[in-house]
Amino acid sequence: MLATSQTPMHAAVLIAGAGDVGMRVAGRFVALGHPVFALRRHPPGAAPAGVTWLRGDLTEPGSLTGLPAVTTVIYAPTPASRDEGAYRSVFVDGLRHLIEALPTAPTRTVFASSTAVYGEHGGDWVDEDTPPEPPGFNGRVLREVERWLGSAGVGGVAVRLAGLYGPGRTQLLDRLREGNASVPRGRGIYANRIHVEDAAAALVHVARLADPAPVYVGVDDTPLPIDVLYDHLATLVGGPLPPEGPAPAGVGNKRLSNARLRASGFRCAWPDARQGYAALV
Repeated sequence: MLATSQTPMHAAVLIAGAGDVGMRVAGRFVALGHPVFALRRHPPGAAPAGVTWLRGDLTEPGSLTGLPAVTTVIYAPTPASRDEGAYRSVFVDGLRHLIEALPTAPTRTVFASSTAVYGEHGGDWVDEDTPPEPPGFNGRVLREVERWLGSAGVGGVAVRLAGLYGPGRTQLLDRLREGNASVPRGRGIYANRIHVEDAAAALVHVARLADPAPVYVGVDDTPLPIDVLYDHLATLVGGPLPPEGPAPAGVGNKRLSNARLRASGFRCAWPDARQGYAALV
C-alpha cells in the first residue's frame, strides 16, 4: 500500500496530540520499526511498547523543553473546548510552538485537518482542488494552519479527515438504537465518513510518501445519502427507522472524493461505512 518511502527506516517520529487517532498512528509506526515519541499534557502511565511518552502542553511553549530530534511529526491535537480561542491556541499557536521547540526542523509534518474547511456544495463532488469556504470558526482556524504549514519549510502535508467512526465512537449507533436520531429524507444530502483505523493508516501512508501532494482528503470510497446510511444502521442495531428531520447544521452538503489518496497507493480497509459500522455491531 505504501509508495516509495521518504522516511528512512528507524527514523524517529513525534506524535503531537497522542489521543485516539494519534496512538493508532503510533502503533503503526512502531510496527514499521520507527522509534515513536508521543506528546501529551498528562501521559497516562506506562507507554505502549515502542512508544516513549513526552510531557508537554502545546499551548505553553515553556513546557516544550528537551524535545528529541525527529524526522516526522504527526500533528493531531484536540482542543480543550469547542470555541475559537481554544482552537486557535492548540492548532495555530500550538503547532508553531512545537516546531520552534524542536532541535531540528522535521522533514515531514502531517497535520490531521478536517473537511470542515469546505462549505456548502449542493451535493456535488468535492476534492482537494475545490476552494475551501469554511462555514464555521473551526474550519477557518484549520485552514489558517494549512496555509502556514505549506510555507513553513517543514515538509507540510494536510490530511482533511471526514467524520470519524470506529471503536469507542459509537454515539450514532446508540442514538439510532434508542430512536433519538432523525434524517433529511429524499433530499440527496450526503454523509461522508472514514473509519478511525483508516484515518490513522492514511496519516502514516502520507507521512511516508516520497513526494506527497500538499493536501489530501481522508474519506472512504462511498459517500452515502444520510437517510440511506441511517436507515441501514437503524436496521443493523434493531432500532426504528429515523423520522424526517433537518440536515446536520454547519457542515454543508457535499460528496467527498478520495481519488488523490487512492492514486497515491492508499486503500481503505473499510471502503463503505455500512461495512465498517457492521463490524462494530
